[in-house]
Amino acid sequence: MPSATAGYAPDLEKYLKSLKGQPLEAAVESLISLLKRRQIRGSEPCAVATAHILLQVVARSKWQDVDGLIENVSRIGRRLVEAQPKELVIGNIVRRILSLIRDEAAEDRNEASSETPSEAPMTPPHPSDPTSLLQSPPSTYTKQDSAGDYLNPAVPPPRPGPMPSYSSVNIPKSLFHLLSASPPSLGDGFSSPHRNSGNSTPTRIAHQSSSQVHALRSEVIDGIEEIKDEISQVDDQIAALAEAQIRPGDHILVHQPSPTVERFVLRAAAKRKFTVLIVTEPPRKQSEDIQYASFRKKLSASGITVINVMNSGLMAYMSRVSKVILGARTIVANGGAVTDAGAAAIARAAKEQGNAVVVLAGVYKLSPVNPFDEDSLIEWGGSSSFVSFADGRMVNNVEIRSAVTELVPADFIDTYITNL
Repeated sequence: MPSATAGYAPDLEKYLKSLKGQPLEAAVESLISLLKRRQIRGSEPCAVATAHILLQVVARSKWQDVDGLIENVSRIGRRLVEAQPKELVIGNIVRRILSLIRDEAAEDRNEASSETPSEAPMTPPHPSDPTSLLQSPPSTYTKQDSAGDYLNPAVPPPRPGPMPSYSSVNIPKSLFHLLSASPPSLGDGFSSPHRNSGNSTPTRIAHQSSSQVHALRSEVIDGIEEIKDEISQVDDQIAALAEAQIRPGDHILVHQPSPTVERFVLRAAAKRKFTVLIVTEPPRKQSEDIQYASFRKKLSASGITVINVMNSGLMAYMSRVSKVILGARTIVANGGAVTDAGAAAIARAAKEQGNAVVVLAGVYKLSPVNPFDEDSLIEWGGSSSFVSFADGRMVNNVEIRSAVTELVPADFIDTYITNL
């Protein structure tokens, strides 16, 4: 890891550069430290860092069979989740990689145990012989006529294979299926589903040969690379749907726009003329720069009218708003979205006015966690921007809490847009 010099502040980019020169355990401890100190924060940086370190675990850790690999990934993943439980995307990436490992192991096991079918010709069973009906392939003949003869031989359907991973193309498009697609037998989310079963572990291949281990390692590494590519392409894939959501003449309201929201609006601005209202928090200090100046400059260059709205004066504009677009940090199992603080009040106001609320989030942000305690999802920040220690009497007698994130209930959200 680079030496601690004056002005050095580790972040995601510096951490990824330091991975090649560090031992595996040192790289894991470094990431845990960065997560605890919030030097790596946000959904996308945390997801990228988790995918990179778990790729190193698969490539560099020692394991002899599938269960050993699952144990290594689960152990490191559990430590990362405990380091920053507020970032639910860390657990999402760990679950996806565990699912990928099990899918690859199941696929290899099915290929190894497959047998060539007999080339002997098959004769149709006689309908009067019930044993012959049981012994014959049930899908060889479609139906019987009134006389009991079989008609229209049909091609037998393919045997069901392993469940596809999240990175597969054939993924259900509904939010319900996306959120419920994780294996229910994960328990705490990272333990092997077969460990407590009475049968032998189907993913275990005792003392796998070096060629089998190398092949499985390569397949899992390729799958993790696909997950990394998916994360990097999320914003572009979501932005491709912008023209179908934003119409000419609309008044679009965005709250503290994330990079995903910015790209979504800018894509629509290339072919549409509308008005954008940007809701921001009032500057804490007089010397602060104008918020989202680069975003507003790009919109103005495209001929888009931009209005800056303070959160306190939002209701004066809500009657003119056509649609509210929010960027989610995470979408939990009950449909609620974890967003920047202040978005819940906007969503509630839009609900009262009958305006649509659209939430943008990549699939890797969909979490199977069901927040029975909503306060556990809220992140609290420092209060130094509201009060300084120079106000000694107030600091000594008042507890000031500044929320960084909050949960927008599912009742206030009309549409979810993902990269799929």
